[in-house]
Amino acid sequence: MAAIEGSKKAQSAMEYLMTYGWAILIISLAIVIVFELINVNSLPVQQCIMPAGFSCINYFMLQNGLLSINILQTTQYPINITAIGCTTVAGVSNMQATNIAKPALGVAVPISSNYSMNVQCFANGTVATGNPGSIFSGWVAINYTQAYTNIPQTVFGKLTTKYT
Repeated sequence: MAAIEGSKKAQSAMEYLMTYGWAILIISLAIVIVFELINVNSLPVQQCIMPAGFSCINYFMLQNGLLSINILQTTQYPINITAIGCTTVAGVSNMQATNIAKPALGVAVPISSNYSMNVQCFANGTVATGNPGSIFSGWVAINYTQAYTNIPQTVFGKLTTKYT
């Protein structure tokens, strides 16, 4: 009789542990899921994806739509950046010369060096503006010529950033 009674107590203890074990596992999983959902939404959405030969080192956008961007160029030749544009659609509208005195010459950027510039961004044909924390998603277009060939080229980079 004592063996049966001890067996029932052991079985009862195991059922207790299994029931509470599953409950703790489900609650822990729910907490992790909620934390991940909250955490993903609170992360800043920042990305600047440029084609091969170009990288965004640093960038930020002011409330008035002025983008301050530092571009690293790693093409195999020195280049002259002649104009830059920033819009919500990929295109060459609203391009701004980088060298106001001599727009055709542009700004010389040697191999593996960077250049900082400010450019006004546009959305739907007007100046892009936003409240701090709101998101701007668009394109950065860079017109340049290779120093040796003087052949004009344009590259486009995808930009997503928060207004500051």
